[in-house]
Amino acid sequence: MAQSTEPSKIFVIDTNVLIHNPEAIYSFRDTEIAIPLTVLEELDKLKTYPDQRGRSAREAIRFLNSIIKGGDVRAGVKLENGSTVRVPFGDVGDPPPDLPLEKNDNRILLQAFSLQKTGARVFFVSKDINARVKAAALGLKAVDYEKQKVDAASLYQGFREASADAALFDRILSSGGADWPEKLKANEFMLLKETGGERSVLTRWDVDLDRLVLIPEHQSVYGVHALNDRQRAAIDLLLDDRVRCVTLVGRAGTGKTLLAVAAGLRKTVEDHTYARMLISRPVIPLGKDIGYLPGEKNAKLANWMEPIFDNMDFLLGQNKKPSVKSVDQLVRDRVLEIEAVTFIRGRSLPNLFIVVDEAQNLTPHEVKTIVSRAGENAKVVLTGDPQQIDNMYLDANSNGLTYLIEAFKGQALHGHVTLQKTERSELAELAASLL
Repeated sequence: MAQSTEPSKIFVIDTNVLIHNPEAIYSFRDTEIAIPLTVLEELDKLKTYPDQRGRSAREAIRFLNSIIKGGDVRAGVKLENGSTVRVPFGDVGDPPPDLPLEKNDNRILLQAFSLQKTGARVFFVSKDINARVKAAALGLKAVDYEKQKVDAASLYQGFREASADAALFDRILSSGGADWPEKLKANEFMLLKETGGERSVLTRWDVDLDRLVLIPEHQSVYGVHALNDRQRAAIDLLLDDRVRCVTLVGRAGTGKTLLAVAAGLRKTVEDHTYARMLISRPVIPLGKDIGYLPGEKNAKLANWMEPIFDNMDFLLGQNKKPSVKSVDQLVRDRVLEIEAVTFIRGRSLPNLFIVVDEAQNLTPHEVKTIVSRAGENAKVVLTGDPQQIDNMYLDANSNGLTYLIEAFKGQALHGHVTLQKTERSELAELAASLL
């Protein structure tokens, strides 16, 4: 048999891929994987960081150490999935004057370029768009790490509409539910509109009963009334203790954060279903990081949590409970806990109502870390807008929120609703749709 003359493939992994997923190299099967020495140096520098990047760097270093097991990384270490991992050394040649070696990104790119000079077909894998553009300019095949990507354009809505005859409407209204010819996903909502009539009812698929069940028409929580059918659906999921993980997606002003916080207050302050509420947001700075802000941790977090405090002040004013006068009182009474996502890892969180706002700025690995912290009798609510991402290495298709929605859809413990209508104000609606 004639041997193949195809050039060998080498996948060169950028640092940010290992930060995104410390075990990313297992995604490449039966191929050669190169991790430039500069990548290891960057991981070594990042491992001292106290945030999620530092934790991911430490995980990546431990993972690489576990798979090497004393092997010769210069020649290549064979993995169980058929791939070979090696750390290339050596001179990168004469760099172009536009790519100074003082920059680590350039050293990584030039190492990949030098491997291509050996006759191999090199794929440069990076989450950094600009690095991929520079790689393409060098003649390298530049690709994104897409193992944990979903198509945001066709993301599961958790909500659909259909027409039904008057007889079905009568059965639903009289018995509180009805069979449906098509099986829906667990906790998926169906808005039924009467054929030739004006009636409409909101239903949800009950996976245990294997049928549609009627949702109450007037849904409210902690003084907030649903203003549209999708908000009614969101409130129904938030108040259902059987649904342990709820995801709410929507643009600014659709009410996702307000409803999540209102449900948390209802379940802790009024119903006492959960011991307390924990609210968290990823700290993605547009300017200085959290470490440069003055004060203790709570003082630093106050700057990042201001949107949450605005919602809570509004809710406390709407509800007018004499026993709860302020957010500070809730914190003092340990009914409310504010925490940065960075510090959730390693904790066990039982009997809590957990709200993670702006979850679109988290990686799939970070979302897994948070949800896996949920202990017995805990509920996790993640809210966000995949079209508004501040994390430079994520987009609408690769963030942890959309990844979780796609992975969890159809699970009985999960419910999702995509909120569409901005209810904040006419100006907010106009801005969300036109800007």
